[in-house]
Amino acid sequence: MQKRLTFMSAMLSFALLSSSSWARVTAFEIKASGAAFQGKVFGQAGTYERLDAIATFAVDPKSPRLASIADIDKAPVNASGEVVFSTEVSILRPSNAAQRSAFLFYEVPNRGRNLSFQLLNRGDSTSVPYTATEAGDGFLMNRGDTIVWSGWQTGLADEFLSLDLPVLGGVAGPSREQVIFDKPGQTSTAKLTYPAADLDPSKARLTVRAREADEAQHRAGLGFRYLSPTEIEITRPVEMDAGAIYEFVYPAKDAVPAGLGFAATSDLISFLRGNAGHDVENPLDGVKHAIGIGISQSGRFLRDLIYQGFNADEQGNKVFDGAIPHIAGSRKTFTNFRFAQPGRYSRQHEDHDYPGDQFPFTYTETRDPVSGESGSILSACSPTDTCPKIMHTDTSTEFWQARASLVTTSPDGKQIEMPDNVRLYFIAGAPHSNGWSAKSGEEAACAFPTNPLSAAPVMRALYVAMADGVSQNKAPPPSRYPSLTDGTLVRLGELKLPKIDGEIARPVVNELKAMDYSSQPPSRGKAYPVYLPTVDADGNPLGGIRMAYVQAPLGTYAGWNLRKTGFGEGELCSLTGTFIPFPRERSDADSRDPLSDRYADSEAYVAAVKRASEGLIADGFMLPDDLGYVLDRAREDSALLP
Repeated sequence: MQKRLTFMSAMLSFALLSSSSWARVTAFEIKASGAAFQGKVFGQAGTYERLDAIATFAVDPKSPRLASIADIDKAPVNASGEVVFSTEVSILRPSNAAQRSAFLFYEVPNRGRNLSFQLLNRGDSTSVPYTATEAGDGFLMNRGDTIVWSGWQTGLADEFLSLDLPVLGGVAGPSREQVIFDKPGQTSTAKLTYPAADLDPSKARLTVRAREADEAQHRAGLGFRYLSPTEIEITRPVEMDAGAIYEFVYPAKDAVPAGLGFAATSDLISFLRGNAGHDVENPLDGVKHAIGIGISQSGRFLRDLIYQGFNADEQGNKVFDGAIPHIAGSRKTFTNFRFAQPGRYSRQHEDHDYPGDQFPFTYTETRDPVSGESGSILSACSPTDTCPKIMHTDTSTEFWQARASLVTTSPDGKQIEMPDNVRLYFIAGAPHSNGWSAKSGEEAACAFPTNPLSAAPVMRALYVAMADGVSQNKAPPPSRYPSLTDGTLVRLGELKLPKIDGEIARPVVNELKAMDYSSQPPSRGKAYPVYLPTVDADGNPLGGIRMAYVQAPLGTYAGWNLRKTGFGEGELCSLTGTFIPFPRERSDADSRDPLSDRYADSEAYVAAVKRASEGLIADGFMLPDDLGYVLDRAREDSALLP
């Protein structure tokens, strides 16, 4: 919860009502309230107010809805036999009740942060917004939507929205930490997610390897010592470079029932949208539709919430009418586990073998030939008719780092069709995540300049389409996602990249294997087939929504980057993607056409971006009001032209 709030503190005191519910909101204490955005007026919606609160929940651990929550039977209970926990909540809404839309827009916080304003409001801050500057261009507020965030993750710093869960007394066991320092040093420190249950060094094991596919082993010169129960100092072998992977397995304690993060989110939205079964009065009114968005980590959480059955509340009511998991790929989260670490997610070099990426991968019922299991992300909600409308959106990086092809292909490598309530959209050429004003730059460990594209123009249009879909049952644009059927998905060895600076790049991909997590570290089984989008002669991907800057390109926009010498050379680097400008003149060292052959001048380039944008608007993938923003950025970028 932000500490800089100076609002007049207030509290809503509601009389508790008798309830036979197994899971419910039992208290909603408003800690601060007041005018938001320094009184700025947003169109017809007018001014906004902000509420910061603590929501308290009580759940019966014997509820069938909670049966799959790891260690719920070990959580401490109150005199009524209920597990009690709480979360921080922040709400923005029009000050005038008559100006509020029917929509509750909920963003699952990413590590306690707000990313939706960067994506949808052209904002820069990741805080729960407070000042007029942090409102960005006011896109969500101009609609009059009520905007909500709440904590679902524990162990975060005070300034981030957090969930408060009880500790599981008497629960101990192995936990695993992985760290890549990406900077030189003879010794380095590492934080432990959970405190060590035993500080005897002989009870722990530290290994190192240069690359992800190498065998993890103890090497001469490798060592560690405990600085405290939650911190170790690692002595690094002199021959290992900065990108080496260190893995520490140790006896841990103080686990929490982290899977209750799903219940906290589900029950809060159920309460705020006015569903029955809660003990206190709802502070909101007029909410008819709830749309949830999750970005990156929180997109994985949103998929997981639906998979775990929490798009239905305890009474069987639908929670989210629409869900937008953005840049999640085929993954879920490392949340509903003992000694969970929800911040971990598999990439090709980093955290590769952590849980949260196993079958099922998609929204269509499929069979996994490796495990023999069948299922889908929608297996729990389909029988109860509580599935939301879904817009699953990915960028190029998710095909390289998050096996996004498994969203549209079966585990045995066949094309599959989506249910009627699901749309898949691929924002071709974009990296994992950028704000609107991102520029290409350098990262210390990466070999190539970063990709500056932002998915924001497309995502703003898709949010409007989702809102129209849940309120008017208006069909959104058809899916636009690479497929085996039309040849826009291929295996890595079939990908034809251009020659640049005399070389054809040979990136690797984050492969996926069936994992056995019965021991630490886990063991690997059979690999699943992973595919990548085909590319044009410029190296720009096909098979999705091609933003105006990709249709009228100034260079190659890729979702991958590579680690450079001294940092695990040749492994995939970060999530920033790559941008390599076209040559200014024709060269035998570069197979791409030069800029001089593409655009006569800057005006010709801006005109090409305008034509592409008009096509996107006609197809429903860009809003007419955003044309000016896109052209302004094109004018800035035209400085690359000769």
